[in-house]
Amino acid sequence: MKRIFLTGFMGAGKTTVGAELSKKLNLPAVDTDHLIEESAGKPIKEIFKEEGEAAFRLLETKTLKEVPLENIIVTTGGGLVISPENRRYMLETGAVVYLECHIDTLYERLLNDTDRPLIQEKTKEDIHEIYKSRMPFYEECMIKVDTSNKTLSEITEEIAERLK
Repeated sequence: MKRIFLTGFMGAGKTTVGAELSKKLNLPAVDTDHLIEESAGKPIKEIFKEEGEAAFRLLETKTLKEVPLENIIVTTGGGLVISPENRRYMLETGAVVYLECHIDTLYERLLNDTDRPLIQEKTKEDIHEIYKSRMPFYEECMIKVDTSNKTLSEITEEIAERLK
């Protein structure tokens, strides 16, 4: 089996779904953000503060291309899809699953999150603008799963069925 990439906006549940899907499909799961933090030796918010977003985006692309080629679930950072190179690479080397989630739900999940540098001190409208700007990139996926009002089990079951 090729790689399975889980994409979606920050707060969509990619890491949580990836862990559950890992159990269901008996495949390891890796998170690109966690790999970047391990490699850099510091949290993402420090990378943003010290080196800037452009440097972080380069680390995302480098990390994406270092993930094993087969039999793995890769949960991606919400902005990884901004890069055309990253989107093309994922589509060419695996199955890309977009976890769609309503902006109001995302906002509630992100409201008190202090670890995501792009949303610090942002209004709901600001976050919605980021969301809308990324939507066309998420829509390039192979499989779109609406996670609204679904349990974790229902989401992973749907993904597993649609990957067959």
